[in-house]
Amino acid sequence: MPRTVGQSVPKYRKHRASGQAVCTINSKDHYLGPHGTKASRIEYDRMIAEWLVRGRQSPEESGEALTVTELIVHYWRFAKSHYVKNGKPTSEQASIKVAMRLVRELYGNVPATEFGPLALKAIRLKQIESRLSRRSINQNLGRIKRVFKWGVSEQLVPAEIFQALATVVGLRQGRTEAKESGPVLPVDELTVGATLPHLPDVVADMVRLQRITGSRPA
Repeated sequence: MPRTVGQSVPKYRKHRASGQAVCTINSKDHYLGPHGTKASRIEYDRMIAEWLVRGRQSPEESGEALTVTELIVHYWRFAKSHYVKNGKPTSEQASIKVAMRLVRELYGNVPATEFGPLALKAIRLKQIESRLSRRSINQNLGRIKRVFKWGVSEQLVPAEIFQALATVVGLRQGRTEAKESGPVLPVDELTVGATLPHLPDVVADMVRLQRITGSRPA
């Protein structure tokens, strides 16, 4: 298997005392079956493939439960490469950091398998008390659920954890103490008129068309 940038790929080798094939991932030996056999090679390829998919992280095999903070750290490695546009981080990366801050403060040391609907509702309540808008709270809850959904896809947490969190619905307008976001108002005509001379001709024509028809940029 070719070497990759960063941490080198663990080697397939022979354990002399037992005659077994073995590879060492993150300081832990994994025995693959009799050395030199097709079955041991297949097992080696499978283990390395999963290790690479996890971002060169070994599965949780110590017997200790994966904590919420550890799950977030795993997810963040994925998010940094996923939420990118034209080679630059999108605004979603910053939004994820904000959404995860309270989760880590309140539940960082809790096993991820024990993070359930009541924990999610407690975080929601804290955000209401912090005077976040209903829309922002719902978006943050969606990001938290997304972390656990991703954890299920990576076999880091069981599916029932995400399924339980999915039962927590978003806050409904008029049925919560969370404040509503202010309306998005149109830019005043004087500002539009002062901006037009500084725009490229095509963009300026687009603005004029939108102003006349009331259409949106999309």
